[in-house]
Amino acid sequence: MLYTDWEPIYAAILADFGYDQAGDERARDLLAALVSEADTLGLADIEFDGTVAVCGAGPTLSEELALAERADSVVAASTAADTCLDAGIAVDCMVTDLDKNPETARNLTREGVPVAAHAHGDNLAAIERCVPEFTLTSVLPTTQAAPKPPVCNPGGFTDGDRAAFLADARGADRLVFPGWEFDDPTVSPEKAKKLRWAERLLALLEERRGERFAVLDGRRDDIDFPWTDA
Repeated sequence: MLYTDWEPIYAAILADFGYDQAGDERARDLLAALVSEADTLGLADIEFDGTVAVCGAGPTLSEELALAERADSVVAASTAADTCLDAGIAVDCMVTDLDKNPETARNLTREGVPVAAHAHGDNLAAIERCVPEFTLTSVLPTTQAAPKPPVCNPGGFTDGDRAAFLADARGADRLVFPGWEFDDPTVSPEKAKKLRWAERLLALLEERRGERFAVLDGRRDDIDFPWTDA
């Protein structure tokens, strides 16, 4: 997704949550300062084909791992990587903002598995603490603000929908979504709001791809797109 397409969506997200764009930009710049274009991955260095399982960290993941096992590649959001690895399912890429299991991200980079490490206004301390411990040749640095090389923006907001946008950007023929639960009653109000945005962004992505995601079946009629009124 081009940033010109993403920007109005990003503006709507900032307005809805009251987030500070300058904070996202500070985090992006900090991440850029810790890596270099020569050492890190760019979008062009990651490729997928066939069916890609975009594994969410929802409570249903352990029951839906067969989808990941049958897929050609697995892109795991946050702690979904641990669930997959514990079940013996290889992870081909992890997407994380470093807030829950940075040690998994660190170990994967050391094994040569790409990790999309995300910078936003609330995780500057995690960036500063974690990124220097990663093997940078396996790190794809990402932002939700305007891209600033080597930090890129393939689109998306939460770890899960960013994983989907990354898989889309890098050639996935088909996307499947084990471990996604938009109505998880155990999450905080802010997380529930983020899940609402993830749902919107997946609806946008399926429209752009001309594909129907089973995870959205029965939900499409209730999905709004607030950035169209921005």
